[in-house]
Amino acid sequence: MDHPVRLNAIGQIHISVDDVSRAVAFYRDTLGMTLLFEVPGQPMAFFDCGGIRLYLGRPETPEFRSNPLIYYRVESIHDAYDALRERGVRFSGEPRVAHKTETSELWLAGFKDPDGNNLVLMSEVPA
Repeated sequence: MDHPVRLNAIGQIHISVDDVSRAVAFYRDTLGMTLLFEVPGQPMAFFDCGGIRLYLGRPETPEFRSNPLIYYRVESIHDAYDALRERGVRFSGEPRVAHKTETSELWLAGFKDPDGNNLVLMSEVPA
């Protein structure tokens, strides 16, 4: 009997960047993420993102260019929004409610990294 495969954990996410040094500075210094390591002599850097490895790298060929949309969970979207704006992040708009239920609200605020990759802050708060 064939056993079904079930994918349920993400180990690593790749984000294509053109300038790894510039990307490292943005993700480490502006976003405050923990740099795990850079690969000497190769355009690659790895960050810890809550136990998931975030891989920033220049793709070898165009077909391997990623098109991510990553949502970062934050406790207070307004505090995170204000802190990142103070560090120079330009948001596409102010935090807004994207979805409501009887018990909670999902707040979002989008921005881009220096390579134009879409990133979003998200916060789920009690209604």
